[in-house]
Amino acid sequence: MALLDAMGQKRAMFSLAGLRELHRAGDRSRLALLAIFLLAVGTILSMLFSVTTGASNASFIDVIANMAGSDGALNARDRIIIFDIRMPRAILGFLVGGSLAVSGAIMQGLFRNPLADPGLVGVSSGASLGAVVIIVLASTFAAPFYALLGIYALPIAAFGGGLASTWLLYRIATGNGQTSVATMLLAGIALGSLAGALTGLLIYIANDQQLRDLTFWGMGSLAGATWAKIAAAGPIILLSFAAIPFMARGLNAITLGEATAFHMGVPVQRLKNIAIVSVAAATGASVAVSGGIGFVGIVVPHVLRMSIGPDHRFLLPASALLGGSLLIFADVLARTIVAPAELPIGIITAAVGGPFFLWILLRHRARLAL
Repeated sequence: MALLDAMGQKRAMFSLAGLRELHRAGDRSRLALLAIFLLAVGTILSMLFSVTTGASNASFIDVIANMAGSDGALNARDRIIIFDIRMPRAILGFLVGGSLAVSGAIMQGLFRNPLADPGLVGVSSGASLGAVVIIVLASTFAAPFYALLGIYALPIAAFGGGLASTWLLYRIATGNGQTSVATMLLAGIALGSLAGALTGLLIYIANDQQLRDLTFWGMGSLAGATWAKIAAAGPIILLSFAAIPFMARGLNAITLGEATAFHMGVPVQRLKNIAIVSVAAATGASVAVSGGIGFVGIVVPHVLRMSIGPDHRFLLPASALLGGSLLIFADVLARTIVAPAELPIGIITAAVGGPFFLWILLRHRARLAL
């Protein structure tokens, strides 16, 4: 009888009704795998949509034919537009969106609350400060650093600023093995304000060209996407993605409390170190190449957690895929909604993410005692 029950349960897993039943029963692993597969397909489609949308006569079929080796499918102008402008922009959008979403999911798991996000708790502000230091002082105090690292100077400086902010936030908000949500939010506001003040000071001493660049950079944009920027930020972001398999099970355990996770055999301190460095690296590299893009890290993990569950083995890769796809679509909207001009992508993410954050705050107000 037990064998028959097991066989029936196995058959049910591969039907739509079975997936719904598993969702109701609490086992969402099959649903999560299906969601990851669909998100992977959606990511590919979103990239193709991005590279074929805009002021060019190249069609979707022409681009696919050119990629397949048909040199006559695109003329020289369209090849430049597709492969030197739009494709780097789509790839960078996926990397930035995925890294911000994964960073949000990691922080929410590490702090054990749904309100943690690199943009809300000061991590992005610290990364911005590190990047602005390089932009403004590249010809003076930061000249040796820039000369030594070249195109990697900006993402590494942003990583350093994000790492410092994340470490300080964790040290301030955590005591006796417990993390206070209220302390975390207040400390994040304080750290963000301090980083903002220092950033403002650097902007004050910037020249006119630097000031113009910083103004548009601060609102967030993928307009300056190039293969060189992908070469600079891509390896750092991909390394943070590579840490996902080593953190997922530990983050699952740490949701029960650090003491419980330790007794389950999880190296808690090493997990926290890996998580903090990964968040700082991903956020820093993303801020360096795209500027301030907020709310991706809180919206994406929360939507996925409600649909596929809180298991970080599925939540983290799904966040990378959904975050990347959403930012690609937001970028397409940013460059077409007011064409031929371009809207900063940070405005779009803030317009959507702000109300969503308020909804999350009201939904969890009683539980968080805020």
